[in-house]
Order: sequence, then C-alpha cells, then structure tokens
Amino acid sequence: MRAKGTKLITENRKARHEYFVLEDFEAGIELTGTEVKSIRQGNVNLKDSWCSIENGELFIKQMHISPYEKGNIFNRDPLRVRRLLMHKKEIMRLYGKQKQDGLALVPLSMYFKDSRVKIQLGLCKGKKLYDKREDAAKRDAKRSIDRAIKAHNQ
Repeated sequence: MRAKGTKLITENRKARHEYFVLEDFEAGIELTGTEVKSIRQGNVNLKDSWCSIENGELFIKQMHISPYEKGNIFNRDPLRVRRLLMHKKEIMRLYGKQKQDGLALVPLSMYFKDSRVKIQLGLCKGKKLYDKREDAAKRDAKRSIDRAIKAHNQ
C-alpha cells in the first residue's frame, strides 16, 4: 500500500526573492531509479534551475541531483537535462505566455505526491532591485510589529 498525501522535498526560496510568481503549475518529472533514491535522501538542489520548452516538450535544466552512494554504474550526470511531464495543451499555453509576455518558467518546489515526484513550476516575472528592497522593508516592518505586540502582551 502506498503512502497518501504530499511530502515536501525541497523548495527554491531564491525564486520567490528574484521573481513575482503570477501562476503556478504541477508537473511530473522523468527520472531514473538511482535519482529517485537520491531524492528520497534529500540530495537535490533547485537553486539555479530553470525550464525551457523545445519542440513542444518541457525540460528542466541545471537541477542538481547528487549521485546515489550505492548506485555505482547506474548513476547519471547530476546536472543532466530532465523532461517534465505535462499535457500538450498546457505546454503550448505556457509557451505562448513565455514568448508573448517575456515571462520565465522557474521551478518553485519539489515534492512527493503519493509515491510520485512532482515539481511545482511558476510562471514568473523578474523583480527589479527596488521591488526586492520594498519586500525586505515590508518583511522588516512586519517583524518589528510582531516583536512590539509580543513585548506588549508580556
């Protein structure tokens, strides 16, 4: 019997800092057996990864999955290009938005859904430096308000 529910493997926090996420999508990923075992151990990094659409197929690039220790000859290149699995209509819609609006496809997180590995993709627009500063100022203001409320209640 399979385990039910979702379990977060890794999250791309840098993406939320660098981009405005306009829409998010779920995609499956084509992996080998040793890659899945390595992912189960948490040896995956989405930090510099990005997605592209080529010939009607969706690919994730620069995603690092460390080689599985006991995998010997079955291990693949850690940075190899991996195919993402989505319906053709969704891929074509993403391709149109990407070309027309100049948006980027960025992986936001990776998780297990039941026993399958899924990736959450974001259709993103890049932030300018002043947007990043504004977000940092909001975060600092919220933190100081929370501290003041906590101090007042004690």
